[in-house]
Amino acid sequence: MARAIAEKLESGSVQAGLEKARAVNRRWRRRMPTRFHEDWAEILQQGWPVIRAALLDPSERGVQLRQNSPFCGILTAQERWAFYRKRKP
Repeated sequence: MARAIAEKLESGSVQAGLEKARAVNRRWRRRMPTRFHEDWAEILQQGWPVIRAALLDPSERGVQLRQNSPFCGILTAQERWAFYRKRKP
């Protein structure tokens, strides 16, 4: 799903998507700061190539970051369901 998010941002407005993710991250950090929210805050201060690499990182750390991803509102409900339908065996 992270790849779909990156592709959507790259096909539209990366900057608008990053601003949305930064706003989500700020809200989460105010409500319940965690190590992952702080890590995303640092990542989101970087340029798109660094952010994209973190979003798509296949390592254990990348998996942990994606479980706390501030990019949760980028895909519409329809886009998410289409993604899930493709993944069904």
